[in-house]
Amino acid sequence: MRGIIIQIDYPHQCIRNKSIDLYFCEENIGIQKGKMPKMFMNTVNQYHKKTPPRRQRGMQQGYTRLNKIKLIRGGKEYFDCLIHMIETAQETIHLQTYIFDDDETGQNIGNALKAAARRNVQVFVMVDSYASRLLLSRHFIHGLIKAGVRFRFFEPFFKSRHFYFGRRLHHKVVVTDTKYALTGGINISNRYNDMPGKPAWLDFALFAEGEIVKELCILCWKSWYGYPRLMELTPCELKPVQFNIRPEESCEVSMRRNDWVRRKNEISSTYVDMFRHAQSQIIILCSYFLPGRVIRRQLADAARRGVRIKVITAGVSDIWIAKYAERHIYKWLLQHNVELYEYKPNVLHGKIAVCDSRWVTLGSYNVNDLSAYASIELNINVRQEAFAKKTELMLLDIATKDCIQITRDYEMKSTNIFKRFARWFSYGFIHLVLYISTFYYKHNL
Repeated sequence: MRGIIIQIDYPHQCIRNKSIDLYFCEENIGIQKGKMPKMFMNTVNQYHKKTPPRRQRGMQQGYTRLNKIKLIRGGKEYFDCLIHMIETAQETIHLQTYIFDDDETGQNIGNALKAAARRNVQVFVMVDSYASRLLLSRHFIHGLIKAGVRFRFFEPFFKSRHFYFGRRLHHKVVVTDTKYALTGGINISNRYNDMPGKPAWLDFALFAEGEIVKELCILCWKSWYGYPRLMELTPCELKPVQFNIRPEESCEVSMRRNDWVRRKNEISSTYVDMFRHAQSQIIILCSYFLPGRVIRRQLADAARRGVRIKVITAGVSDIWIAKYAERHIYKWLLQHNVELYEYKPNVLHGKIAVCDSRWVTLGSYNVNDLSAYASIELNINVRQEAFAKKTELMLLDIATKDCIQITRDYEMKSTNIFKRFARWFSYGFIHLVLYISTFYYKHNL
């Protein structure tokens, strides 16, 4: 059957003529424009009946205290955790990701989602159109929808009406039953999983229980409905949830977002504050490390204050031109006493930083202008010394065992005039692409 796009007006009186795109793979589905599927209308009515409108508000900026978190490494550990969350969910599942591939890993996750929908769990899946549309077959999407999964693509690469170019849904988040959440930088594809003879790319995620899960759940609902200006209470806000978290397990956690179109710049601000207020040491692991002018200025200031800065970058990259551009700024970094390391065993895709052995930020945000200005990003900040020290030791172990250190002598011996030109050209090209992709005709408030 041929796939179609159906525009369905959102029924809440406070949305004011907003609409969302739902992707259906059947033409004869019996839905008229302006009307929602009956099963979905029942869900909306169940949660929103007699609920007074709420004032417009951004996501909470501060830290919540009643949280329990665990660092999850990419590969089998991550996907075992994800499958377990889906299989044990009883009410709702939100899954939002940048890449969802129709390979063995994607099929396994898809089968688990379909099984959850068949046992009457409400399943909402949203993937980025630019990254995933060509990876997902019509048959795969039809199978999800037929099983009862609500599926949609995030806004297309080109956007009409409020025209902008290149905005991506780059965050990766899973929330089940408003009790558990999994978020980080890991997509759904064989590349991020441990396959026979092919270990997973190096990446990380956070598994969370506690108050932060409700904030992530609210974000998922708002993302699903297209970030309406005004919105009634979401189902996860109406549902009372209790957590059994011991005091010694509890830690302070905060959600941070970047979405330049909607004037969210929280993760970029996190990195600026990190360099501005660091006292002793910063360790950054980043897959595409191309800091813009603001962060470079703060990095230089921190180095002059005597802050020890270590940066672990990819030695093997899935985007060679980005790696060449990154190596173009090695000389500048070394001149500012930054300790540079290149990860060699496999592709490095993680995004994580530790400051002063006290707090950690982890998520989908790369330290570059594409994440800062052209992507929807999500990071989690964790303020707990025990967790920060454990994460710091892990990063130091990676730097020691799996990386080579890039010194000034190594940089001089490993380059020549042709490589320098290629790096200079790549850096200029990347900046041109970033400039084009981060130009917006209109900002949404």
